[in-house]
Amino acid sequence: MEFSDKAFFGKTLRSQIESFFKEDDLDKNSFYMERLPHGPVDCFLKFKTEGTLISGLPFFIECFSFLGVRNESLNHLLDKEGHLVKLNSDGAPLTLTFRLPFSVALTGERLALNLLQRSSSIATMTSEFVRKANEKGISILDTRKTLPGLRFLDKYSVRVGGGKNHRFGQTDVWMVKDNHKSFFGGVGEAITFFRSMGGFYTPLVVEIHNLEELECAKNLNVKHFLLDNFGPEEIVEAVKMKKREMTFEVSGGMSLDNVESYLIEGVDAISVGCLTHSPQLIDISMKLRKSEN
Repeated sequence: MEFSDKAFFGKTLRSQIESFFKEDDLDKNSFYMERLPHGPVDCFLKFKTEGTLISGLPFFIECFSFLGVRNESLNHLLDKEGHLVKLNSDGAPLTLTFRLPFSVALTGERLALNLLQRSSSIATMTSEFVRKANEKGISILDTRKTLPGLRFLDKYSVRVGGGKNHRFGQTDVWMVKDNHKSFFGGVGEAITFFRSMGGFYTPLVVEIHNLEELECAKNLNVKHFLLDNFGPEEIVEAVKMKKREMTFEVSGGMSLDNVESYLIEGVDAISVGCLTHSPQLIDISMKLRKSEN
């Protein structure tokens, strides 16, 4: 997974890891880590679930780097970022090996595994949606339904899985939703308000709940539409109203079981909340063995 600004990514990653360790009582952990044996242990990182798309190794490595291990000793693991796990014929897990001081391995293990498991679970589920949608040239998007404090990880994981990020915060893209329409008195009034916010380069997306709202927003020169909880038949009718410069995003209750019904010509993207609010967890473990040399 490549990011254009690696310095920014690294700085943000380190600040995230620091905040996670604070939750785990960093001062007390540091106190006890110094009293644990520092001798080397061989570490065996095991991916036990067939079809796992490995994601989150930068977060995994940074957990141990933050505790004093030089990145160079672990960076070889990054070669497996984005790798698809295929178990051996005997069912043996894919195993990555590395070496750490026992004190560091014991202190950082749980946090590192938690982040790696969540990231890999999100990336794996995303890749399954992307595989289906790619056949129709439709993008898979995430949503803001991320765990508080983990949005950076969640958004990163979606990208490893081949998906695209919708928006990080609500001001990245103003989205007119049902609560806005209710407050302002209708779709037209809500659109007028958000256009008055003065963001010349900030696009406006309008969440649409029926064809009448679509017609209204279309007449107000809206270009980006989110068709929320539309059935496949309604989407077909909506596409007939679509102009060349418009984009249609479909959302609402998407799953791997029903997404194929929404792969309709004229749909540009499908946003999937379950990618980050309830990914199917995959099995990862880390075992330690005292090094012989």
